[in-house]
Amino acid sequence: MKGSDLVGRMCTAPMVHREVPVLPAAFCDPDVGTGMVTSVPSDAPDDWMSLNRLKKDPSYMERYGVTKEMLDSVVPVSIISMKGYGEFPAQDIVERMGIKDADDPRLEEAKKQVYKDGYHLGFMKDVCGEFAGMRVEEAKDRMKQAMIDSGEADVFYDLSEEVVCRCGCKVVIKRIDDQWFIDYGNEDLTQKTSDHCRTMTINPVEYYNNVHAVLKWFRERACVRLGNWLGTRFPFDERWIIEAISDSTLYPVYYLISMYANDGRISPEQMTEAFFDYAILGKGDAETVSEECGVDASLLKEIREDVLYWYPLDMNLGGKEHMTVHFPAFLKNHVAILPPEMWPKGIMVNWYITGKKSKISKSKGGAQPIPGAAKKFGVDGMRLYYAHVASPFADVEWDEDTLMSYSQRIDRIASFIAELPSYNGPATEIDAWLVSRMNTHVGAIRSAMERYDLRQMATVAYFEIFNDFKWYQRRGGGDPGTISDGLRTWITAMMPVTPHTAEEMWEAAGFDGLVSEAEFPEAGERSVPAEYGEDLIREVMSDAQQIIKVTGIEPKRMVLYTAPSWKIRVLGKALELQDRGELSIPALTKACMSDPDIRGHGKAASDMARKTAEDMMRLPAGSMRPMFESDERAHLAAAAAFLSKEMGLEARVYSADEEGKYDPNDKAKMAVPGRPAIYLE
Repeated sequence: MKGSDLVGRMCTAPMVHREVPVLPAAFCDPDVGTGMVTSVPSDAPDDWMSLNRLKKDPSYMERYGVTKEMLDSVVPVSIISMKGYGEFPAQDIVERMGIKDADDPRLEEAKKQVYKDGYHLGFMKDVCGEFAGMRVEEAKDRMKQAMIDSGEADVFYDLSEEVVCRCGCKVVIKRIDDQWFIDYGNEDLTQKTSDHCRTMTINPVEYYNNVHAVLKWFRERACVRLGNWLGTRFPFDERWIIEAISDSTLYPVYYLISMYANDGRISPEQMTEAFFDYAILGKGDAETVSEECGVDASLLKEIREDVLYWYPLDMNLGGKEHMTVHFPAFLKNHVAILPPEMWPKGIMVNWYITGKKSKISKSKGGAQPIPGAAKKFGVDGMRLYYAHVASPFADVEWDEDTLMSYSQRIDRIASFIAELPSYNGPATEIDAWLVSRMNTHVGAIRSAMERYDLRQMATVAYFEIFNDFKWYQRRGGGDPGTISDGLRTWITAMMPVTPHTAEEMWEAAGFDGLVSEAEFPEAGERSVPAEYGEDLIREVMSDAQQIIKVTGIEPKRMVLYTAPSWKIRVLGKALELQDRGELSIPALTKACMSDPDIRGHGKAASDMARKTAEDMMRLPAGSMRPMFESDERAHLAAAAAFLSKEMGLEARVYSADEEGKYDPNDKAKMAVPGRPAIYLE
């Protein structure tokens, strides 16, 4: 019925059994509950302002047929006492906030504030009968139960927000008598599941931390429904159909056993409780169970072996909407039914790929049809885009330009790899560097895959290795053996993400068989000095180019000076102290001053000790060791011809200790380990 048909009438308020008038208010939402609310103008800012509007504006009274006598009979009743408020908290909050109109949007803020203060700080006044003196938070629950017990109220179930069916209609909750639920609120089950989650690999870390609260919040869930649905009759009451929640139950086991039913090797009638107890839980023996259910003992053993092979589940992957829907049920079902050795080991939550700032989905639209996208961008281009751009822990907007750039990168890599087998140069020092770098990359890829970090894995495989091969080529590398070994590793690393292109690259590189059949290698030994030496060369080039850019000079000669031996000795002493866990500025200074070769450099020595200790304590332990173990002069001297060619000038390399070195501006004294001094003229 229309709310306007009730306005102006009198009704009896439940529990207090007093007649009260029905008045109009714009804030009442006909889609919430019955569309009517019990007015409490003393404590509800909305109610206070709506009542004042009626009293001050005769047009409202005329429009709704409310008499002056009816309005005069409405006198607010003060029921809550709370610190910081007077007799009528609603009046206090609206006056404090300067609210003058019933349509002021700040009323929502006022309501939240006064309700919050009342709930946590308020006490019921003497006028409240048996509830007098109670804290509001206690009285609220006590009053609710008293109303239900008296038969003057009932529980109304509602959704926390509006939900729209795919047909476009609003979804409402219908309470059904004799509904069957799974008791996910069981405290013992919840605690066991929470304890197990602490042993699992759960990504992202935010969900690992929050899943325990989700499990406590997760309550009873309906497991059956009435109506003409597809599905299985509920064995305890065949009026009901089992709810289609297979994705939240033991579905990995379902898939293991359903294949035998689908191909006809077992029938539904044979899948007795004894069958499931043996196949899933390992109870009994195959021969005895075979006699009971009629399934051949050898087939029972095969099914049991399948279960043991595939369980426990290593990783369950799902979208972030399942953090409070699917995953809690998945976890609790496994813990409730299976033995601990079969409980899941991991969960991976994926965020969304969005279109125009909203989720792409079948129900909300915006989905990109796979056939059309595959034709436009290429299957491998899309796979690399998903792996590298679509972070599992943040929503990413679909971007066709970015996707196209990934397709183009695959093409560049393929073209580059096609050229490499034609190289036929001698082995040089740069080959040791590339071998070491590939071993570094193998370790990084294996580590990333163990963490399910596809983004990092793709960064190494499609960007870092490509850059290293380009540097190897730039440095004059061309040994066929090194190139072949490097390509074998590189193409194998790309196979999981871009398998189709990887197979073509594999064949172009001259390898036999399929890359999809090849094993990814284990990480071999690294040559830290070789890797450090090439990094040093690149840093020197970058620093020199920056100097040229800033100064605007056009040099014809570059002179490099590496650190003197006494500064290297300071670094060595610092590393010794760091290894013993004793590194500090005073400790290193003392150690240096006890060495005559260092002490003789006076204030420069103490400054060097202080700066070295500060740097080492700020950086990860061991990160400065390569500076001590590497021969920087030898690395740079061997690359002098390369530096001259790359920078278009003469390059000379000296140690700061060398007699007769060319050093017209006394630059050598500036050299320290890891930062050669640079003189340009």
